[in-house]
Amino acid sequence: MRMTQLSEFILLGIPLSYQLQTLLFIVLSLCYAISVVGNTTIVVVSFADVQLHIPMYFFLSNLALLDICFTTAIIPKVLFNLISGSRSISFHGCLAQSYAYFLLGTTEFLLLAIMSFDRYMAICHPLRYNTIMSPKLCLQLIMSSWIGGFLDTIVQTILTFRLPFCGSNIINHYFCDVAPLLKLACADTHVIGMLDFILASTLVLGSLFFSLVSYGCIVSAILKISSMDGRKKTFSTCAAHLTVVFIVYGSCIFMCARPSKNSKIDSTKIVALVNSILTPLLNPFIYSFRNKTFKDALKRIMDTRPLVKDQSNYIYKYQDKQKQGNLPHKN
Repeated sequence: MRMTQLSEFILLGIPLSYQLQTLLFIVLSLCYAISVVGNTTIVVVSFADVQLHIPMYFFLSNLALLDICFTTAIIPKVLFNLISGSRSISFHGCLAQSYAYFLLGTTEFLLLAIMSFDRYMAICHPLRYNTIMSPKLCLQLIMSSWIGGFLDTIVQTILTFRLPFCGSNIINHYFCDVAPLLKLACADTHVIGMLDFILASTLVLGSLFFSLVSYGCIVSAILKISSMDGRKKTFSTCAAHLTVVFIVYGSCIFMCARPSKNSKIDSTKIVALVNSILTPLLNPFIYSFRNKTFKDALKRIMDTRPLVKDQSNYIYKYQDKQKQGNLPHKN
């Protein structure tokens, strides 16, 4: 039975002056809008264009969908608090936000590891790639990432929110993070804190190790290519994913490796805020909008004028032939 006297929490956020809060609201609103539009474009184009129905873009569209959900779980509430001045969040709203944040973040780590495996198969085993990376296996890999994220997150979320919260209700963060929540509990949280650390470390370091091993094999295969142009072309197929891996894992390691007693929480909040909006914002530009294959697919979907022009020319030619008597007139 959950013992708590609190019905809501207060998100302290990042203390700023009114002018800076207004500026932050404008910047976050623009970044959020661009992020949602960009990632939605990836999902729509990858689904609509037949030439993009390959494992690489299947995983990329899932990553884009994940980024939309991830940033939506945090940023709209931040924007509402900035514009309204209200910093409160209900107990159940805090539970839902915390669970969504960690579920989606955990799933993203697993998905990045899966995408590393996909690049490994494409570069190191190109002849067997289409056979091994079948649609069935790709779907199973995506489902496994979501199931893994669910199992890793559900335990710590249930244990955290079953704690008695009977003192202060001020969370020193801009969203319902587990670490500041544990500080508000009126009970011993050492076991939960250790369990949270073990689960997070195992998943983050495990997926990072898998990605590094995959890229170690990829680099080894690239170095065996004789021509410099061949090396550059092969490396370009995985450079975007490697960039995202460095951004995501770098920010996560910074937040997890901070000293718990001597560090300032504000630096952690800033890094977490940047991670919540920057990675979903950059992914469309890193993965797709600089990719010729994707840009060509986007042009094919958006540009229908050549088709209309061809149809018009066909009609004109047909009418000319009718006038010349080469084709029978319709009654």
